[in-house]
Amino acid sequence: MAEVAATTTAGKVVLKNIGLLLSGDVDRPILDADTIVCDRGRIVAVGREAECDTSAPDTLIDVRGTTVAPGLIDSHVHPVFGDWTPRQSQLNWIDSTLHGGVTTMISAGEVHLPGRPKDIVGLKALAITAQRAFDAFRPGGMKVLAGAPVIEKGMVESDFAELAAAGVKLLGEIGLGSVKAGDEAQRMVAWARKHGIQSTIHTGGPSIPGSGLIDKDVVLEADADVIGHINGGHTSLPEAHVCELCEKSSRAIEIVHNGNERVAIAAAKVALQLKCPHRVILGTDGPAGSGVQPLGILRMVAMLSSLADIPAELVFCFATGNTARLRDLDCGLIEPGRAADFVFMDRAQHSAGRTLLDSVRLGDLPGVGMVMIDGLVRCGRSRNTPPATEVPVVVQGH
Repeated sequence: MAEVAATTTAGKVVLKNIGLLLSGDVDRPILDADTIVCDRGRIVAVGREAECDTSAPDTLIDVRGTTVAPGLIDSHVHPVFGDWTPRQSQLNWIDSTLHGGVTTMISAGEVHLPGRPKDIVGLKALAITAQRAFDAFRPGGMKVLAGAPVIEKGMVESDFAELAAAGVKLLGEIGLGSVKAGDEAQRMVAWARKHGIQSTIHTGGPSIPGSGLIDKDVVLEADADVIGHINGGHTSLPEAHVCELCEKSSRAIEIVHNGNERVAIAAAKVALQLKCPHRVILGTDGPAGSGVQPLGILRMVAMLSSLADIPAELVFCFATGNTARLRDLDCGLIEPGRAADFVFMDRAQHSAGRTLLDSVRLGDLPGVGMVMIDGLVRCGRSRNTPPATEVPVVVQGH
């Protein structure tokens, strides 16, 4: 169900009896705490119940020993308008993704709009419209950060200044438009960065007609803020070139669901070998030709933990705090002052893993028992994940 944004404000919310608290912080992924207190949609306290002011809550949730993590962030999606995607002619894909534990989506360009304008006036108008529309309209409560223009030849610095002044903070994937040369892309990336707009570059072979190969040399020369789908979307660069990008660039390493899985594992491993796990972020790159993936981020977490042999608690940080820090978001971490966006999870019923983390390390998806955005419960037991062994209960409030 799609909702107008910010129609309701959460009061004081207390989460008690947390069994495992994942912080989203790659340097300290597990917190020694069992209670979170929130007020007006923000975290105000994290700790042991005796240390926190849990009196007179408007909403009290007994987490019943399950796991709480920051709401997952999908760093790479292609929305259009509302909760509809023309790519697969599908409705309610964003609300469905909420049931996969995702609370924030970041657009890499509204490229699937039928008749998408490619002239400079039109592409700016589309970006500003998409930014305004999703700022005011949240499908299922989901935060969709949209309005990501695909840059075209002929743009000048004043175009980026105009976009920034209108509230646009993202560029669509560089390479999906007519700008494909490294030097030209570098110039526009610099203009965007000067005006506070973050950039992402397409990496790998063409994904749709009109896009093209973006090789490692173009990626390095362009120096965009995010190396978009470093494992290809879908077709990857050679594994050695991907590893070279991880080593020679200092930018975000984005690994996506709709890419080459073998190279995804290699990229994650080399990031750890280079001692820069904080650079790894996760996305789905959906909707795409392979469809919509409501559980795409959870599937990435399970895949990287089980096949790349990375601790599950660390991989959850790739999908939360890493993305929040690299993209300057106010969510993604369990700490006072951050948005009260949470996913409540437990091991799936009958998983071979003894605990949630064990089950993910074995490759199983966790069961989502509840999702909260800005202190408001947006869904209970997920309709898409396998059923969680235990789920939280709203003891007081709604």
